[in-house]
Amino acid sequence: MVSRKANSSSSGREAGADRAPGGRREKRAKPPLTETKLRDLALHYAARFASTAARLEAYLVRKIRERGLAEDADGRTVDVDVPALVARLVELGYVDDDAYARMRARDLGGRGYGARRVDETLRHAGVGEALRAVHAPGEHAARKAAAVMARKRRLGPYGAPDAGGDPLAMRKAHEKAVAALLRAGHQYDHVKVILAAGSIGDVEDWIAEAAEDEGMDGQW
Repeated sequence: MVSRKANSSSSGREAGADRAPGGRREKRAKPPLTETKLRDLALHYAARFASTAARLEAYLVRKIRERGLAEDADGRTVDVDVPALVARLVELGYVDDDAYARMRARDLGGRGYGARRVDETLRHAGVGEALRAVHAPGEHAARKAAAVMARKRRLGPYGAPDAGGDPLAMRKAHEKAVAALLRAGHQYDHVKVILAAGSIGDVEDWIAEAAEDEGMDGQW
């Protein structure tokens, strides 16, 4: 008759068979990918994330590199045409570079980022040059985004009034403000206008001018 203690010890060894020395649980290796499984991964990714065709293709290639491809009944590695799979999802509307570029450009502008940052972000996501040009912010949107960033960072007229401090400290603060707005992707001419503005009203008038030029009366 086997004692309860012995059974408990044996069960413990069996339960811990997938643990590495030190008690860490080892990850079980995932099986190689079949064409069907890769298609399922692509659909799942497209459903969860706003993406571009280039990003989806990079994701699938990475998964293949991590897990490998399954073999057929003859022991030959399954051949999957990843670009064709991505193209099919684009055709079905699951992936839309134009919609992605429009959404990201609007989001970045609303958060105060300038045209250069918008272009860099879209290019990094695999959006082509032609679409990047289509969704580049116009003059009104660019001015408004610069003002949003200045307000967030409390720069120019959005900051604390200058009490006539040390000239060197004031110059350094100005240089720091210029650098912050340039890093956010704004053009230097816009940065100069905002930091030189005497009041928030001046900035709003400057934005309204661009709105009028673009036929957007009443917007700032």
